[in-house]
Amino acid sequence: QVQLVESGGGSVQAGGSLRLSCTASRRTFSSNAMGWFRQPPGKERELVAAISSPDSSDDPSTYVAASVKGRFTISRDNAKARVYLRINRLKTGGTAVYLCAARNSSTWRGLYEYWGQGTQVTVSA
Repeated sequence: QVQLVESGGGSVQAGGSLRLSCTASRRTFSSNAMGWFRQPPGKERELVAAISSPDSSDDPSTYVAASVKGRFTISRDNAKARVYLRINRLKTGGTAVYLCAARNSSTWRGLYEYWGQGTQVTVSA
């Protein structure tokens, strides 16, 4: 089972930037596609970005939701067993709990089975 821990959340002004990090258990990390979800207060959870594992031949190997495309970038560092979410030009609508998730598959397409505890991002006007 994959263990996930997020960090990097906090309070920022609109227009600012953040980089969220998710650290996974090293023994399984390279086999898992990874995703970032967010859930604003009172709204449904949505997938905002995902990335395939090195075992996948997916082309493209990443996914970014249309609502955040051009502002969000996902990347991974397999040596450090980490996945990152770079968020630029934050909007007030970006206020949410951001969660890291993993799949028992190399491809980012599909349901996610393992979840971190979440990290809060609060954007002020």
